[in-house]
Order: sequence, then C-alpha cells, then structure tokens
Amino acid sequence: MNKEDFKIKALQTIDDASEKLAELKSKKESAKGEALKKYEESIHYLEKKQSELKSKYYEFEEASESKFEEVKTAFSSASDSFKEGFDKIRKVF
Repeated sequence: MNKEDFKIKALQTIDDASEKLAELKSKKESAKGEALKKYEESIHYLEKKQSELKSKYYEFEEASESKFEEVKTAFSSASDSFKEGFDKIRKVF
C-alpha cells in the first residue's frame, strides 16, 4: 500500500473511531450507578486511544518516505488497540 492509499485508510479509521465513540456516548444515558461510572471510565479510555490514533496519524503525515513503514506500523497498532478496547467495552455494555 502506498502512502496516499494509507492516508485515505487512516482517515477512514479515525472517522470510524469517532462514530464508535459517539455510539457509546449515546448509550451512556441508560447506565446508572456503578455501571455509569464504569461506562464513563470506558469512554475515557477509548478517548485516550482515539487521541493516540490521531497522534500517530499526524506523525504519519510528517514522516519521510524512509520512515513511512515504521509510522504505518505504529498507526496500525494504535488502530488495533482502539478496536480491541471498543470490542471489549461493547461486550460488557
């Protein structure tokens, strides 16, 4: 995958992460008590993961061709981490 194709994929990944977070936030209203607290902690955790994802994207944009593969791997790892976190939270709530 070339740099331009990866850029398009990366932006789509960030958009997907934003949609997933919005979905979780919209369901927060139904949680109460201890469940609400855990839900909010989970959302905060995913917000941090999303921030890492965006940070890796900005690194990617600034990367030279020689660093492209390294930054691409770091972005993919951050993306996988967000997806894993989201899947765990979705199973609980």
